[in-house]
Amino acid sequence: MKENLSISLKNAASFISYEEVIALAQQSVRHLESINAGTGAGSDFLGWLSLPDDVIQQFDRIEKTAKHLRSVSDTTVVIGIGGSYLGAKAVIEALSHSFTSLQKTKHHEILFAGQNICEDYMSDLLEILEGRNYSIVVISKSGTTTEPAIAFRILKDHLERKVGKVQAADRIIAITDSSKGALKTLADINGYETFVIPDNIGGRYSVLTPVGLLPVAISGLDIKSLVKGAQAMEGITRKNHNASSNPSLVYAAARNLLLQGGRSVEILVGFTSRLHYISEWWKQLYGESEGKEGKGIFPASVDFTTDLHSLGQYIQEGQRILFETIISVRNPKKKITIPQEKDDSDQLNYLAGKRLSEVNHNAETGTILAHNDGNVPVIKIEIPELDEFYTGQLIYFFELACAVSGYILDVNPFDQPGVEAYKKNMFALLNKPGFEEAGKKLKERLK
Repeated sequence: MKENLSISLKNAASFISYEEVIALAQQSVRHLESINAGTGAGSDFLGWLSLPDDVIQQFDRIEKTAKHLRSVSDTTVVIGIGGSYLGAKAVIEALSHSFTSLQKTKHHEILFAGQNICEDYMSDLLEILEGRNYSIVVISKSGTTTEPAIAFRILKDHLERKVGKVQAADRIIAITDSSKGALKTLADINGYETFVIPDNIGGRYSVLTPVGLLPVAISGLDIKSLVKGAQAMEGITRKNHNASSNPSLVYAAARNLLLQGGRSVEILVGFTSRLHYISEWWKQLYGESEGKEGKGIFPASVDFTTDLHSLGQYIQEGQRILFETIISVRNPKKKITIPQEKDDSDQLNYLAGKRLSEVNHNAETGTILAHNDGNVPVIKIEIPELDEFYTGQLIYFFELACAVSGYILDVNPFDQPGVEAYKKNMFALLNKPGFEEAGKKLKERLK
């Protein structure tokens, strides 16, 4: 029987008591019930709750499409922004070889576009794609979101000129609305295969839909195991009203109690570089879900031990406004031991024969103790290893905790009204039809 993700508040005990955490977690069972019943704010966007079970029926088509793209191309460009790319990027980066592009063994490269409007990035990408036999997966509910829409226009034109419209259509997959929108219309006209972004799932909760699963499958990872992990965590969290044994309720309660004590910044910490994009996905999930109405915890992240040499000083002795949540991976997949040196000029022979993971785990423990001494609360989330199953657990754990945490804060964790502000200004400054008056006013402000 497989172990499961676990949470420890031992190193936050000087700041919040276990009793008060469990008390708030138990109070939050009502939020869990509201989420399950669909009676809370944003209830139109709860499709992700049952995704681990619902998506199973799509496995065969997802894997068939992935196999097809791998057979006709050596590279796939995934076009999307926010939740339309971060989930897939997080899973692929967490579970792939650290130097995939340099491996001699044959692999299918996954590249990303549409997550920025940087001209140099797109130019560099096009240079690489000149020498690649590539396909495209474009992800957009409407097809008009500026960043991915621009990227798709450029890359579609490039691919069509490279292989012709007929072959290009065979290599373009659109993940979009079921019946409407610019991308759906374009897909119907050109005969692209399509997958649906469900109406009741927001982008940041969509990693277990084809939005995340298709790119992950194309990369060669096991999407069935990923979803099995999420299923296991659904049983432990969504269907568990016992607060003390529900890690999502405990995490949501602990972070909100720390916020009430003045800790308004949460730093997600990984001691393996493979967790970097898990942190990026987590930042969107929590920042976009909670940051509204003047409320919320600011989500930040670091890669340790790397960032201990840049941000460690501030964390240790700066303003006491932050707390840390560490994702601890107990067992590495590979093994390296430190060799003995005869002259010991670097004075490391005391480590000879030890595994790097032992050094890393002691760095993790030493960091937790040092930061506790520096008045920093630490929540520890541990997974036995970093594989598809436990990554699936981690995703569902954070998603459910985020929904509960938003309700504790009394905000709607499923909308993002503030995201539109920059878009309206950008449209106005670019003279988009319908934004002329707003453009004039903004340009006056810039004089």
